[in-house]
Amino acid sequence: MDNLLEVRDLTVQFHTTEGIVHAVNHISLSIEKGEKLGIVGESGSGKTVSMLSILRLLPLPPGEIISGEVLFSGNDLLKLSEEEIRKVRGARVAMIFQDPMTSLNPVLPVGLQIKEALKTHLNFDEKQARTRVVELLNLVGIPSSSDRLNDYPHQFSGGMRQRVMIAMALSCSPELLIADEPTTALDVTIQAQIIDLVKRLTEKLGMTVIWITHDLGVVARLAQRVLVMYAGKIVEQARVIELFHNPHHPYTIALLGSLPRLDETTAVKLVSIPGQPPDMLSLPQGCAFASRCTFVTQRCNKEFPELHGISPEHFVACWEQERTAGVWQRGR
Repeated sequence: MDNLLEVRDLTVQFHTTEGIVHAVNHISLSIEKGEKLGIVGESGSGKTVSMLSILRLLPLPPGEIISGEVLFSGNDLLKLSEEEIRKVRGARVAMIFQDPMTSLNPVLPVGLQIKEALKTHLNFDEKQARTRVVELLNLVGIPSSSDRLNDYPHQFSGGMRQRVMIAMALSCSPELLIADEPTTALDVTIQAQIIDLVKRLTEKLGMTVIWITHDLGVVARLAQRVLVMYAGKIVEQARVIELFHNPHHPYTIALLGSLPRLDETTAVKLVSIPGQPPDMLSLPQGCAFASRCTFVTQRCNKEFPELHGISPEHFVACWEQERTAGVWQRGR
């Protein structure tokens, strides 16, 4: 299959009064047409910043894309003019953001906000746009949708606002959908509904999806392949089944060890990751996870390991991956 998106050596920094924040550090990734890719990692690992950079949605300044290429259908999005990138955003690549209350304009009716994309990218007239908006709101499960076009965001619940955001993202049938932790602000029951909704709709439409989350349980349900990020770098990538059964990076092993399991026949103690994430203003010379790692050696503190393959579809950035191999199976 052909790659729909290729990111090569992307580096993003933020210039602040305290210094330069090294948010994303030389990451490369690709996604095939129709693939479902998960990106996981704790807060501040660079997941959202990398995706915002792809769509050129970072505030510049203080943000700055230092290096990299973002090839979408062969075109480098970082080299497009502002007018050209606007034709891509929303039309060919769409994004569902974390908090629908801050993503929706509070002083405009939701129907008007969805119509805007249809008129801008598809040249719909008012009647066509209204018909399509009603269809979209029905599609995402908003009842009496034709009567709610003139309602404002504050008149919807949190779950319904997120459904509006999903309808807006799907309005122009984009080739790539980026979902940035769209269930973070919702309660558990609504989270499950939104996850199932996105899964069902993207499968129905044959859409390519990048799902950003800190929840490995969500990745297990939605993704075919997963990237694990830590301190602005990709530290492991593999097919989902392979990652869950045979993780190699100590950070991935620790993440999995902190999750409760329903398939265990005996009680297993959950573990926590010791220490704190590194200061992104002054990243260490070697591996950023070294200070929290139980497998650390002197080399780990001096050199950062690049991603290398341990199987055709499994890559890990760890000097001690031979020692970490099999740790997960032995520990369970």
